[in-house]
Amino acid sequence: MMKKLNHLLAILLIVAGLVSCNKNDEKMKNPFFNDLNQVIDFEHITAKNVTNATAESLTSGKEELSKIYTIKSEERTFENTVRALDDVYNNLLKVNEVVSLLAYVHPNDEIRNECLNSIGVFGKFFNEISLSDDLYGAIKDYSKSAEAQNLIGPEKKYLKETVEEFERNGFALPKEKRTELKVIQDKLSDLGIQFDSNISSYQDFLIASEEQMEGLPEDYKKSHRQEDGTYKIGLEYPSYVPFMKYSTSDEARKELTKKYKNTAADKNLDVLKQILIEREKLALLLGYKTFAEYRTENRMAKNPQNVWDFENSLKEKVRAKAERDYNELLEVKRAYTKDNTVKTIEAWEASFYNNILLKEKYELDNQKLKEYFEVGNVINGLFKISQHLYGVKFEQVENASVWHKDVLFYEVKENDKLIARFYLDLYPRENKYNHAACFGMIPGKKVNDDYQIPTASLVCNFPKATEDMPALMPHNDVETFFHEFGHLMHDLLTKAELASQAGTNVARDFVEMPSQIFENWAWDYEALSLFANHYKTGDLLPKELHEKMLAAKNVGSGLQVLQQVFYGSLDMTYHDKYDANGSKNTSSLVEDLQNDITMFKFQEGTHFEAGFGHLNGYAAGYYSYLWALVFADDMFSVFEQNGIMDQATGLKLKEIVLERGSTIEEMEIVKEFLGREPNEAAFLKSIGL
Repeated sequence: MMKKLNHLLAILLIVAGLVSCNKNDEKMKNPFFNDLNQVIDFEHITAKNVTNATAESLTSGKEELSKIYTIKSEERTFENTVRALDDVYNNLLKVNEVVSLLAYVHPNDEIRNECLNSIGVFGKFFNEISLSDDLYGAIKDYSKSAEAQNLIGPEKKYLKETVEEFERNGFALPKEKRTELKVIQDKLSDLGIQFDSNISSYQDFLIASEEQMEGLPEDYKKSHRQEDGTYKIGLEYPSYVPFMKYSTSDEARKELTKKYKNTAADKNLDVLKQILIEREKLALLLGYKTFAEYRTENRMAKNPQNVWDFENSLKEKVRAKAERDYNELLEVKRAYTKDNTVKTIEAWEASFYNNILLKEKYELDNQKLKEYFEVGNVINGLFKISQHLYGVKFEQVENASVWHKDVLFYEVKENDKLIARFYLDLYPRENKYNHAACFGMIPGKKVNDDYQIPTASLVCNFPKATEDMPALMPHNDVETFFHEFGHLMHDLLTKAELASQAGTNVARDFVEMPSQIFENWAWDYEALSLFANHYKTGDLLPKELHEKMLAAKNVGSGLQVLQQVFYGSLDMTYHDKYDANGSKNTSSLVEDLQNDITMFKFQEGTHFEAGFGHLNGYAAGYYSYLWALVFADDMFSVFEQNGIMDQATGLKLKEIVLERGSTIEEMEIVKEFLGREPNEAAFLKSIGL
């Protein structure tokens, strides 16, 4: 009997060993898991890899967290408790961030859907961590130690903010209330994924006739023409924006605008209402009056009133400029329609008449202008500028493993040392994220005596070349490219030792500053002369055309700023002054605020908020675009003084802003770069005031 038992035990041990080996082999084969600084094999990722990587990450995360919990109080150190927590977050993020990217860019439906599922799983686990009694106890316990009391710099800041974030997540609450909080946070995680997914998967289009295409350029018509001679106009930017600008059909523009402003309205109105209800529950449970109060507390703004003061002040200061802009468009419309009694410009008319204004009064033809911005040239110019300012080099990796054949892969080197990597996914395709964004993938972080190489991706939707026409970018796309590249540099040039403080892991109302400052190089002639060559002749952008660009730059700037004030005010109102359970629906609020703040009347039958993705990611934080722009313009004034291509100033920006992440307070970063207190003078000057 004993012999049989021993034999059975031996078999079980062998099987267990095989299972363990199989599990380890499977992990080694999974593209999500690599040795430090090895690249990901995107070409061979499967849906099963996503599922397994998610499960493995969570299992490993739980094991590492358990180690932190079990350390004796007197044995706790920064290394084994606080840095160990950053290690856990880092290992989770390396999978979660890549999964989040692939959920919006991978061409395979099964992989995208599995990634969306995994985002939800990760979201719930992060909620679980944020509400862990054991983890809070460990961090709080360490914070009382003598070593913790003597911490300085980034380590002190990270510990302080970690404790504060736990307490913002309810650790002043009784146990049963924290359980209630976790239910709310899990529900919000699911609702947020649903909200974003409904927007990214929403598809609608306008079928336009030949007559309705009048005014549009031939390359646009050719790329949208169907076999039956009609034209299919989608809601993605490369289709929507030119149609609104050039189509002479007011009826078609009105219809397309209505479709655009109803993106995901079939599903997201209910989702948004529930999101706002749950956010209010969360805030009240944590002892805040509103979700906006909770959200702004640990940001530069500090409280909702500072945001309202900021928005209302800009609204008043910019109103007169916006009225001048509006009247300028009215004159164009009156001349175009030959009707001097016209008194209004509708929202779907603004881009069309603005384009005529630019061509006739400012003699700026955007179709001719884009002939100087071929995508390849723009990429090369962008690289030259960035490499010069920051003292780095970009090298393309040939035959790289990527998720789509159009994706390009680059390495970033400093003094011949590899310091970062990035991917460019520039062109639209079916089921791809339809805006422009920088997706973080692997954060920078000190790992023992080495440094984890940060990796990120730029996802854009620029016009693609056709058989007989190269990819030409409207100048606003060039500006967008520079903007997103600013985010990319912030992510990649980091030297922060902790992943939680690296790159764009900064206060939400600061994160847009490095991107918005970099937009300025898309306007300066010295910078443009590096790449703005005609796609046929190679001739440099003429100075007279550049002068027309500058003259036209602030055409409509007042209207544009008021539009941003509207977006920020709508977001803050939903989260600070709105009862989602009340009688007023979200669309009525859009109507009231648009009619009050902007110069354009609300379009009946539209539900803009359903497709306003920032209500999820930027909840009570959309104000940060304008907020950060004020700082960005102030900081750019230093380049204006020293020279836009002055490398010393570029290196100063790199060292003080881009490399630091959130290792020091963001306002201190701004003040150190400026050498003084910030102000809004440069911003007001930049919009023509």
